Amino acid sequence: MIRKMKGTEDLLPNETYRWQYLEDTARMLFESYNFQEIRTPLFESFDLFSRSVGETTDIISKEMYDFYDKGDRHIALRPEGTAPVVRAYVEHKLFGPEHPQPLKVYYMGPMFRYERPQAGRQRQFHQIGVEVFGSMNPATDAETIALAWDYLQELGVKDLMLYINSLGTSEDRANYRQALIDYFTPLKDQLSPESQTRLEDNPLRILDSKNPDDQRLVEDAPKILDYINDESKKHFESVQSLLSALNIPYEVDPLIVRGLDYYQDTIFEIMVQDKGIGAQSTICGGGRYDGLVQSLGGPQTPGFGFGLGMERLLLLLDKEEVEIPQPEGLDVFVIGLGEEVNEMALRLVQAARQDGLIADRDFLDRSLRSQFRTADRQKAKTTIVLGENELKEGQVKLKNQETNKERTVKIDDLLENFLFEFQKSTTDTSVIDSFFKGE
Repeated sequence: MIRKMKGTEDLLPNETYRWQYLEDTARMLFESYNFQEIRTPLFESFDLFSRSVGETTDIISKEMYDFYDKGDRHIALRPEGTAPVVRAYVEHKLFGPEHPQPLKVYYMGPMFRYERPQAGRQRQFHQIGVEVFGSMNPATDAETIALAWDYLQELGVKDLMLYINSLGTSEDRANYRQALIDYFTPLKDQLSPESQTRLEDNPLRILDSKNPDDQRLVEDAPKILDYINDESKKHFESVQSLLSALNIPYEVDPLIVRGLDYYQDTIFEIMVQDKGIGAQSTICGGGRYDGLVQSLGGPQTPGFGFGLGMERLLLLLDKEEVEIPQPEGLDVFVIGLGEEVNEMALRLVQAARQDGLIADRDFLDRSLRSQFRTADRQKAKTTIVLGENELKEGQVKLKNQETNKERTVKIDDLLENFLFEFQKSTTDTSVIDSFFKGE
């Protein structure tokens, strides 16, 4: 038997409604902020990620799924969502006058990283994210952070904590990088082996090390806010003011650096309290990347975005016992008895579906009792029993499964206006009301 690959999961029919709820909620909320969906390929040129994410990041150095295809092209499965969206922005000239500016897009889909699989972290994982291009206004930072905040609140996540920081410009970040090297080099022997490697390649990553020995040294390390220029300071102060105007609580945390090289100026993380271990866990993060479009061949264009992992979000919702609405079930289940009714059973089900109802029927010639059990398992509101006698008489009984009330209906009337007859037979008129209101 061939099994799924390590680090991947099958999303089975009885689970996918949870994922659809996250996606549907995102679409509803994001589009209320005037974001439009964008979809990019699952694989891209390796160079896209090495140039944007950074050669020294763990993603590139350890986690990338990359290979050479039959045309000897160096290919990578996408490990994150921002770089592909930026590539599409440049390639399709979405900065042109025919596109609304600032351009606001969102994405959702699978990403790939070669990591040690664990709860909430798989080698194929799923992200939801947004990107905004073309605005340097601090209000863009605040609005996008507010969107992430609103989304998590809409889902029912409790005890949210927003932490923000500024990395300044790329020049500021380079100066800060050197300051960290100067600080940590005399202390190198006291660093964890992983942080010793990062000291040479990406010293900013030492700041978010979880190793207790590293954390003690980090307490006295230089702070990025002491190295950013006056314009970046002014921008960051405006972001804070705007967040306060939106009544979004936040804390400035100079140790937040984010792991990708393209970030500058405002960055943020939304954390939740892990009630199991008493520690904080990042559930969403992002920030500004004003130089990324230009580095990938486009014009100088500011950008801001965030991403969050769906697997981790679902685990969080489970821990907090947030109830995700389950599918309501069938409106109609047709119980067919005998080969002679096969065609009419199919016609009735199709008539129900064409009138906007969720309908199904038995296909396995099961007994009457077994078919009723199937209708119950699928939470059918109404059942129709169709046998040879009903077919000859040209009428069937509609049974309301909640009240057990039955009424006889002509088959021709059902085929002509199924929805009308369904309305008479169910106590739940919400389907009917929404239908006639055009919702």
